[in-house]
Amino acid sequence: MGGRITLAVFVVATLLWMFTSVDDTFIALGAGLVLVVTGVLEVEVLFGSLGDPTIWLLIFSFVIAAGVSRSGLATRAGAFLVSGARTVRQLAHLTTAALVMTAFAIPATSGRAALALPIFLALARALGDRRRVILAMALIFPTVILLSAVATLIGAGAHLITAEMLAQTTGHQIDFVRWLVLGVPLAIVSSHLAAELVLMLTTRRADRREPVRITAESIGEATKTSVTGRLSEAQTRSATLLAVIVVLWCSEPLHGVSPAVVACVGALVTASPGLGTIRLKDSFATVPWPMLLFMAATMAMGVALTTSGAAAWITERLFGPGLGPAVPPWLFLGVVIALSTAAHLVLQSRSARSSVLVPLVIAAASGTGVSPAAAAFASTAAAGFCQTLPSSAKPVALFHQVDGVTTYTPRDLLRVAAVLAPLSAGLVLLFALMVWPYLGLPVH
Repeated sequence: MGGRITLAVFVVATLLWMFTSVDDTFIALGAGLVLVVTGVLEVEVLFGSLGDPTIWLLIFSFVIAAGVSRSGLATRAGAFLVSGARTVRQLAHLTTAALVMTAFAIPATSGRAALALPIFLALARALGDRRRVILAMALIFPTVILLSAVATLIGAGAHLITAEMLAQTTGHQIDFVRWLVLGVPLAIVSSHLAAELVLMLTTRRADRREPVRITAESIGEATKTSVTGRLSEAQTRSATLLAVIVVLWCSEPLHGVSPAVVACVGALVTASPGLGTIRLKDSFATVPWPMLLFMAATMAMGVALTTSGAAAWITERLFGPGLGPAVPPWLFLGVVIALSTAAHLVLQSRSARSSVLVPLVIAAASGTGVSPAAAAFASTAAAGFCQTLPSSAKPVALFHQVDGVTTYTPRDLLRVAAVLAPLSAGLVLLFALMVWPYLGLPVH
């Protein structure tokens, strides 16, 4: 009975996410409440998910990111990298490298896009009337932001949902360090391949050969940030703090301190009167509380879908009893990756896609001999591609309409997505079968 109720609630919630304009968080909380009232989900599971360490890790990460942004350190680092470009191709790949690096400092793709937008505006002004080059850069910014999010556990809320569902349903833990080991290589390769692809599809050889001259001073003027000379006192403190935090996160196996605790200490230092760069009250204003509530509710829903047996029932109907061993791992992973790549066309929220797909993927993988962790990680990585339409992701929408600059049209997005989508999916499959097993995530 509990499985039927869970399945009905999940179907209704998914349809509401897909076809209505009702707030995603409202739907998720309502669905969680129905599961509690009907007795399928314990009230402690629903509200206890708000106290999960992964939620607090994200909250403290936003506080730290607010301090880094306030100091101007991120803009300065980006200006330093981009100003070294002498050709269009160098500009594209140095921009890509700078955007990949922001995944370690700024949580969530929307925050990184907001930080990068002023830099794009400065580049667009410096490029003048080079329309095709501006188009390429406008496409590269959101594309790299979305694809490189897989580098870190805090890169997207969907990552935290996947990690938590795996831990609660299989006991398999993908912590911050392990996510880095698996995600960073894919983030780097996919981001630079995407940047090169965008250049090939939007510019001509003559465009790429023409030299460019981007100065740090021009970026500083456009962003109203100190990007030249010695680091300011606030920037020095932010750089030191960020370096210490990242080192502590990466060395968790040595000291055993939870990443959430490290982030809490970092947040307190960021907002401290003597050492900080922002007041705690102001930093909390940057935290996307609705998104955190949405994540907590969907994590609880995912647990209900798995523990009630609904996910197993669905996968049995899809694959049939006893079919699992007959499905080759590469075929199963290929189907999972293809569905996850295309899911953004019907579910715009990345977290919603994970809350729907990951429980099903975990249950299906268990019946086919594929590691649930490998399947869930591949699904989440593939879901990073979501730039087919302007409404597919917030970074895409943000760079679609920029005051004073003509960027891309929906037709431009579709033309790039038609090539990038299969390339991205194929790359994830390649990593799942040939790279991640050597990094500690076997297929079986």
